[in-house]
Amino acid sequence: MKNSSGGTSLLFLLVFATLTYCSDSRLQSCQPSGKIRGTKPPPGQCNPENDSDCCKQGKMYTTYKCSPPVTGNTKAVLTLNSFQKGGDGGGPSECDNQYHSDDTPVVALSTGWYSGGDRCLNYITVSANGKSVKAKVVDECDSTMGCDDEHDYQPPCPNNIVDASKAVWEALGIPEGDWGDYDITWSDA
Repeated sequence: MKNSSGGTSLLFLLVFATLTYCSDSRLQSCQPSGKIRGTKPPPGQCNPENDSDCCKQGKMYTTYKCSPPVTGNTKAVLTLNSFQKGGDGGGPSECDNQYHSDDTPVVALSTGWYSGGDRCLNYITVSANGKSVKAKVVDECDSTMGCDDEHDYQPPCPNNIVDASKAVWEALGIPEGDWGDYDITWSDA
C-alpha cells in the first residue's frame, strides 16, 4: 500500500513538472493577440515614403503584444523609416518627443522589444551584411494598433521589426536597391 502511494505521488510530481514546463514554454512563444480591420485613409493622410504600407479598407491585420525572445543575436527584419518632421514616421519619437535626422542612426522597435519604453534612448547593435552599427532606440513600431490617425493610417507593425533611419542602412553597407525589408540580427549594446 505504501509503495502504491509513493508511486502515485511520483507520478503526480512528474505530470505537474511536465505541465509547468509546457506552460512556461508557451509563455515564451509569441502568439498573435488579435486583429484589427483596416480603414481607408482620408486623402493625403497616409505617407507612403520609404514604401510604407497604407491600410486597406476591410483588410484584417494581425496584432501582437509580444516579440520573439531577445538573445545575443536576435533575428529581425530591418525596415526603413524617416524620423524627421514630415517623414513617414509620423509625429515626434515617443522616447524623447523629438524628431531625428535621417543621418542619425536611430530605430523604432516592435512593441514587445520596445518593452513599454524600457529600451528608450539606449543603444542596440544592428548587424547585417558583415557589418554592425550602434543605433539609439527612440520610438516604438506599434504592433498592437494601426490604421488610424495616430499611426499615420499604416497597419500594425509585425512583431519582429527594427525600423531604422537611412543612417543605419548606410552604415550596414546595404545597397539602396535592397532597402525596404532586410534580414538582420540585433542585440542590446
